[in-house]
Amino acid sequence: MERTIMVPPVLFEVDHQTAVITLNRPERRNAINQQLLVHLYDALDAVAGREDIRVAIITGNGPSFCAGLDLEAIGRENLFDPRGDGSDLPDLMRACKKPIIAAVNGHAITGGFELALNCDFIIAAENAQFADTHARVGIHPGWGMTQLLQQTVGQRRAKQISFACQPVYAHTALAWGLVNEILPGEQLLERAKTIAAQIVQTDPQLLSIIKTLIENRNHGPLDQAFDQERNGLRKFLREKIRQFKGAGATEALKKE
Repeated sequence: MERTIMVPPVLFEVDHQTAVITLNRPERRNAINQQLLVHLYDALDAVAGREDIRVAIITGNGPSFCAGLDLEAIGRENLFDPRGDGSDLPDLMRACKKPIIAAVNGHAITGGFELALNCDFIIAAENAQFADTHARVGIHPGWGMTQLLQQTVGQRRAKQISFACQPVYAHTALAWGLVNEILPGEQLLERAKTIAAQIVQTDPQLLSIIKTLIENRNHGPLDQAFDQERNGLRKFLREKIRQFKGAGATEALKKE
């Protein structure tokens, strides 16, 4: 009797304080169904909660990063609340105070495009392509496409991408600021790991603060975000002065 081997829809490994999250439904171009979401959400929770993880990379197995929602799952599976706990992808990714890099190895379509946009930044293979086909396939956006895309490339380009539903290829994505770097496909994951290794060398507390300060600009005017940064510096300096005085007092006591 043959045994059925269950292949996990998301692979998760940690090495040198870097988590690599790999979407693993290559036969469906890593299309999103309920089980993939459950495993992805669990992986994001692990990144946020584990002290041995400092940074994460999300990529795809096979020729695609993620082809968006699996049309066979729509109406049949719970895609809105896959774990039954009210968790949603953008909320989980915003709650994570650690950097998340999208290493887009191929097609990033609709929901897959949104997944990449929710990451802190994107690097891509030379054969990568991005497309928002919500309007073509008749699926309402819900993971931030209408907001994150225009924030990244500007409103007029976002309208062109979402209205025409045409793919944006890697070199255009680079020119438009959608991706930070493009590389040959075989070098993509190694480059993502190199960037992750550089991130691991930073001060974790200060990195989290800087990430929050950068993102504060998304929620308020420049003056307000600037004040938050400046007030943080003042607090930092006051704490350093307090520590310095405390160390000086300790040294004085030792000499008595």
